[in-house]
Amino acid sequence: MVNESKQPGTYEVKFDASQLSSGIYFYTLSAGDFYQTKKNDVVKIIKNK
Repeated sequence: MVNESKQPGTYEVKFDASQLSSGIYFYTLSAGDFYQTKKNDVVKIIKNK
């Protein structure tokens, strides 16, 4: 997603999972001494033509 330091504020990140397989992915938010790991489920849907 984002691997850089940011100034305090509100940010929005668009997550493009088009190149990922279906599965469970984990990411960590960190700020100073605060760390929180969250789960992101990616489910690919195959459309029949």
